[in-house]
Amino acid sequence: MPKFAARVDANQAQIVAALRKVGATVTPTHAAGAGFPDITVGFRGVNYLMEVKDGKKPPSAQKLTTAQVKWHGMWMGQIDIVRTDAEALAVIGIK
Repeated sequence: MPKFAARVDANQAQIVAALRKVGATVTPTHAAGAGFPDITVGFRGVNYLMEVKDGKKPPSAQKLTTAQVKWHGMWMGQIDIVRTDAEALAVIGIK
């Protein structure tokens, strides 16, 4: 099966920059595939998984893919869907 390049939402770089600015470590994981979240974030000893969606797109274009729905459904830990840097910062407790 051919491997296709993973899509990156247009706002992912801005969200990553905002998280790093407050001292979080961020590893882009969007290329892991199989529905795995877009970024893994470490902040103050806690790990966070975040799925990035572009809030500027229509709601139909922000839906989870079939693989993401499946992965989110089986995951027994934390995962958040974020559309803005403010949402991502709120996930890690920064208001």
